Amino acid sequence: MKKSRYEAAVKAVKLGRACLLGYFGKINQIEVKEKAGLVSEADRECENLMKAYLELHHPDIDFLGEETSHLNHVESFKSASGARWILDPLDGTTNYIHQFPIFCISLALEVNGQIELGIIDMPVLNQTWTAIRGEGAFCNGEKVSVSKTEKFSDALLSTGFFAEDPEHLDEQLVIFSKLVRIARGVRRPGAAAYDLALVSSGVFDLFWEKNLKPWDTAAGLLLIEEAGGIVRTYEGNPYTPFEKSVVAGNPKLVECFLKEIRDLRKNS
Repeated sequence: MKKSRYEAAVKAVKLGRACLLGYFGKINQIEVKEKAGLVSEADRECENLMKAYLELHHPDIDFLGEETSHLNHVESFKSASGARWILDPLDGTTNYIHQFPIFCISLALEVNGQIELGIIDMPVLNQTWTAIRGEGAFCNGEKVSVSKTEKFSDALLSTGFFAEDPEHLDEQLVIFSKLVRIARGVRRPGAAAYDLALVSSGVFDLFWEKNLKPWDTAAGLLLIEEAGGIVRTYEGNPYTPFEKSVVAGNPKLVECFLKEIRDLRKNS
């Protein structure tokens, strides 16, 4: 059954990749979702194709997708049991619309509250990260692992900003202001799932952000854990895709980040 689900997921992602590449540079319909960024016909068509394929081959598995699951109902999925796909058909929509080639598909399979399978696919860059629980993390078939960097002065970090939520943006800017001064560098690619994939490969040493959604992080969570990293909340608790904050990286740097957070809060 595990093999069947993995094969279906891989095929669905390939369908999604072809869809996104077909629309790339040809977008005509762009909408603004309240407190959720942009959405295009590519987002919707990609999700519809992938959802239909997954439902055809595994009708017993539930589905949580960014475009077909209303944001107000996401919390109702938090404690659901059984199996469900968690999909972001196009993470990095703003990049995609502007023809900046950093965008991806993120697909995960959750079973009874635990992520069992994760795929992150970069269509233009032709990179696909995959992970099955207990079997390691891979990029284009090559095994990957998180970095061993222990100090911020040697680290390349990644994060994101969401300007439509002023309170979270202010907090994020405070953290960014601190870390940009002590890290080797900080990048902001604009697609959280891709950030997490790069953490699993040791390209980024650590990623942090707040107010992400389950489809942004579910696949990346498993990739990082299978690559030897850890994922926590800002409070240091084990992360699930329904938490409000995420920090991911190798254990040493995550510990350093959490210490910086505590110190900032003490001094605020």
